Amino acid sequence: MSEADQDRYRAPALDKGLDILELLAGVDGGLSQAEIAKRLDRSPNEFYRMLDRLVKRGYVARLEGDLYALTLKIFGLAQMHAPTRRLASLAMPLMRELGEATRQANHIVVYDRGHPVVIAQLEAPGYWGISIRVGSRMGLFDTGSGHVLLAFRHPDLREMMVAEHVASGGPEGRMTDAFRARLVQIAARGYEMMPSAQTAGVVNLSAPITSADGQAIAALTVPYITLINTPGAPDINATISALTETARRISALAGGGMAGGEEAYASL
Repeated sequence: MSEADQDRYRAPALDKGLDILELLAGVDGGLSQAEIAKRLDRSPNEFYRMLDRLVKRGYVARLEGDLYALTLKIFGLAQMHAPTRRLASLAMPLMRELGEATRQANHIVVYDRGHPVVIAQLEAPGYWGISIRVGSRMGLFDTGSGHVLLAFRHPDLREMMVAEHVASGGPEGRMTDAFRARLVQIAARGYEMMPSAQTAGVVNLSAPITSADGQAIAALTVPYITLINTPGAPDINATISALTETARRISALAGGGMAGGEEAYASL
């Protein structure tokens, strides 16, 4: 296609919006409308309506001081695209092994536009188990999966996740000093263990599935229940060992590897 043909099919408004997104993607802390216009060599008035629409659609956030910053919406859309389906497909055989070894259900959760979302689920092989439907949206602060997704992320990305969660209806004021300290502990030991905030008698065990740089791309979770009169059922400590090993193997398949405690701790 010639340059003239390319110009004929141009969409100036779309180009303008993409220019803004690409610019903000490479900036820390945000830019003002005037700074955006200067860097893109345009008049500030050209970007007012476009920025307003990007904010209303959730792709850009307006911060204090009239700064504009990219949200995690594009990241969330990418998470739900083919790579996420591929992760679920790669993980399922290992999830099945984990279920057989522990006699427990397990599921994988990713972060998507403000909430942890279940993308793969395996029911317990026996009569009893806790299962969560694929597609279920969870809390970021009151689930083991949410804690792991926060603990194994860079601080700036973590703050954006929290802001987006609150903007989508999640509770405010949860990032206290005590909660930050808990995230440090989770990163140091490599997993979360906490009583379920939704179901009595269940202990959520969650471990990160990580990229090559040690950042969580997903969480593998076992909603652990104590099995009575089930010969050979592992106790909770053996289940944690099986869970973390399975998460490590899935990370390797996904092209990453679980960060060690000191490496993850240093990122907080």
